[in-house]
Amino acid sequence: MQISITRTTTPKQKPDEAHLGFGKYFTDHMFVMDYTEGRGWHDPRVVPYAPFELDPATMCLHYAQETFEGMKAYRHEDGSLALFRPTENIKRLNNSDRRLCIPQLDEELVLEAIKTLVRVDADWVPHSYETSLYIRPFVFATDIGVGVHPSKTYKFVIILSPVGAYYPEGVNPVKIYVEDEYSRASVGGTGFTKAAANYAISLAAQEKAMKLGYTQVLWLDSAEKKYVEEVGTMNVAFKLDGKVVTPALGGSILPGITRKSVIELLRYWGVTVEERKLGIAELMEAAENGKLEEAFGTGTAAVISPIGELYYEGKTVTISDFKTGPLTQKIYDELTAIQWGRAKDPFGWVVKI
Repeated sequence: MQISITRTTTPKQKPDEAHLGFGKYFTDHMFVMDYTEGRGWHDPRVVPYAPFELDPATMCLHYAQETFEGMKAYRHEDGSLALFRPTENIKRLNNSDRRLCIPQLDEELVLEAIKTLVRVDADWVPHSYETSLYIRPFVFATDIGVGVHPSKTYKFVIILSPVGAYYPEGVNPVKIYVEDEYSRASVGGTGFTKAAANYAISLAAQEKAMKLGYTQVLWLDSAEKKYVEEVGTMNVAFKLDGKVVTPALGGSILPGITRKSVIELLRYWGVTVEERKLGIAELMEAAENGKLEEAFGTGTAAVISPIGELYYEGKTVTISDFKTGPLTQKIYDELTAIQWGRAKDPFGWVVKI
């Protein structure tokens, strides 16, 4: 399908790159494509960024049949633009859609749509150190009517946002609250997807954590509340007695692209990585006896986020003297250097636009 382009006649004023924050500003254009049962996906187009008009009975508003993704475009030192492992995100979007009975997207078309939109809004890709252009593809049901069944019509949309650091702490350690009351996901559910409802479910625990002075929530498994799963916006990993341990994917944990990249990078360096069940009791005991050497989160938004403190059942443990550990820093430095084109990419992760 040919992607049509309609350029805005009223371009926005671009924000100050020194104060971008995360997800606060949006570019001049967006990509939109429609799905109609019997016709399939059709009318791919880049158009000026604008609101959608939705009927109050639009199905996505009532039954949360919607999915999304997150990736970034980076400006390299030579001025060229690049993506980081975009095909992994596109595959994961289709996996999410499959679980929520949303029609599959042509992955090559989605990649071309991302590239086309970034080219159109190339002036919005920031130049400042460690800034980037966040890319948010999403799909939502557009049938009008109240009744629980898969929609017969959908919209696939991509919007762009110039961003700075996700966490105000930057690459400094964050404080994490271990949640043992609420559950985020269960095996057989939608935990492995980027379904919008997953994030709504997490908000109550997030609010509780923030009131106690913690940046994020570390979720435990829903069945026994014994095993570490993931942080609200990140996968998580721990350096335990010289090995890096991360919870194994089992259907309730999002298969993060950054998580996958970190595992591959560590193994490339010869570091032992274990993907397995990790009990919260084992983790707290390791912290108390000095075997928990480092902890960090991995995700597109924050890239690598060191964890300096855990709170669980009234007990607080400090990790790595509340400093960024040497391995955590090395991972961050190498991964971001590859993303921003400051280091060689031996894995073929970087895709030029």
